[in-house]
Amino acid sequence: MVEAKKYLGQHFLKDEVVCQDIANAMESADSSEKFIEVGPGMGAITKYLIKKYKNLSVVEVDGDSISYLAETYPELDVVDFDFLKLDLSKLNNGESFKVFGNFPYFISSQILNKIFENKDLVSEVVGMFQKEVSEKVNAKPGNKNYGIISVFIQAFYSVEYLFTVPEGAFDPPPKVKSGVIKLVRKENQEIGISMSTFRQVVKLGFNQRRKTLRNSLKSILPEATREEEILNKRPEQLTVNEFVEIGEMIEKHQ
Repeated sequence: MVEAKKYLGQHFLKDEVVCQDIANAMESADSSEKFIEVGPGMGAITKYLIKKYKNLSVVEVDGDSISYLAETYPELDVVDFDFLKLDLSKLNNGESFKVFGNFPYFISSQILNKIFENKDLVSEVVGMFQKEVSEKVNAKPGNKNYGIISVFIQAFYSVEYLFTVPEGAFDPPPKVKSGVIKLVRKENQEIGISMSTFRQVVKLGFNQRRKTLRNSLKSILPEATREEEILNKRPEQLTVNEFVEIGEMIEKHQ
């Protein structure tokens, strides 16, 4: 047994139904594809993934968990590394792969940013985050949870909120509920503007979310665009396509 470490944000899943539901969430997947599980701990989900997928690797940073996995699942490929610091192109020789994970709450945003930055490699994700974070990723315009990470992820992935997991499903139990979401990469990854412009428009907009886009983006708006009607809106009112539309206006007049 491995003792959960607070500094790693470990909460080990003990509800077998939840473990199976997460493992089965990619039912349409080809078993020959590459699958990565992040932070397997004692293998609560891993034991089901091993039965389904031949090409499975796990990424774990906790030495005790690595030793436990090596002893319990000697056939398992264990990558001893911090996922946030890992060059993901090395996990499958630069080819796409799919990700499972029960992610620590305190690095949820970093995990999602890692996925966003590696969207060319990560084709699908079934992940468990703090419920509030999962709801933010899935939030739509007009929702109070809609923000930067909502737009970044939804620009390139279809998002589905699968189910909520209660505190008692873990040992030790966290103080909040968890939410499992599924991300499926869109076939068309071209949004029509540069990634630098897209990031800038979204971040500047939401950094002053109570202001209209005309005010929050004034530092980057060309003179010719400043009277555009879309700029009367606030960031939480804009769809992903509308953020792109503003980016196109900016690039056109640069």
